[in-house]
Amino acid sequence: MDVVTIGESMVLFTPQSSPRMRYAETYTRKFGGAETNVAIGLARLGHEVGWISKVGNDEFGKALLSFVRGEAIDVRQVKIDASAPTGIYFKEIRNSEDVRVEYYRKGSAASKLEPSDLNESYLSQATYLHISGITPALSNSCYEMINKAITLAKKHDVTVVFDPNLRRKLWGEERAREVLLDIASKSDIILPGVEEGTFLFGEENPNKLGNLFLNLGAKTVILKAGAEGAYYFSRYESGFVPAFPIASVVDPVGAGDGFAAGFISGLLQHRSLKQAVEKGNAVGALVTQVEGDFEGLPDEDEVQDFINNKERVDIIR
Repeated sequence: MDVVTIGESMVLFTPQSSPRMRYAETYTRKFGGAETNVAIGLARLGHEVGWISKVGNDEFGKALLSFVRGEAIDVRQVKIDASAPTGIYFKEIRNSEDVRVEYYRKGSAASKLEPSDLNESYLSQATYLHISGITPALSNSCYEMINKAITLAKKHDVTVVFDPNLRRKLWGEERAREVLLDIASKSDIILPGVEEGTFLFGEENPNKLGNLFLNLGAKTVILKAGAEGAYYFSRYESGFVPAFPIASVVDPVGAGDGFAAGFISGLLQHRSLKQAVEKGNAVGALVTQVEGDFEGLPDEDEVQDFINNKERVDIIR
């Protein structure tokens, strides 16, 4: 197994007849979730991926499992909870710079994940464990489960990749800062955004942020700077990889997950740190050009074509 990821995926509704929910009469139904976005991205890039989660014993949960399984992701570790529903959320795309998300996930099946839901043997088979800061925000049992997953990963020399993925609506700032810093201190690779770094440390300078994260104990830090690109830091090297210019942004949601998928894929292909960041930038850019959280996630040929045709993109711009 190349990568195992843990977290909640939900049913996504997007207004169709009007960009604002208050006026919308019809909606499209899709699926989304940071961890499954990463899993789908990696699977499309040719990697073997497993997903650990819970869904409700309802039609949404059944549809979600069928969909994720259809993306060639191993869902054998996803449990069905008959006592709780599958989470849902709504996304308003008012314009490319104003995308609003409302979650209805309190008490969802995935929020009831706990340490006993982990299979040590399954986790031990992975090269990378991918986790995000969303999962521990769902409940105390989810936080305990993530901590156990990290412990098991370290026991079996599985590299822990942590994306803070701050969701302010899920918890208070003090608690979020405490938990995210705790998990970051136990992770091997950290993928924060610059704004998340500022939230955690009160520092805005990217180079200082990179060193602050390294001082927590991480081996590698990738600091995402949105449309500008991404910084990378390790004990041995540091640098900056500019973003790929694109004609326009259709939907920015999921770009960070696309970056994570591209970056981890680069590591699995034994690329240099700089090349892995470049691949992450490419996948993230491609995701923003298609509406939906995962629809724009490319396969390997599409990524390489995009990377090798920068001139074409510049001309469109």
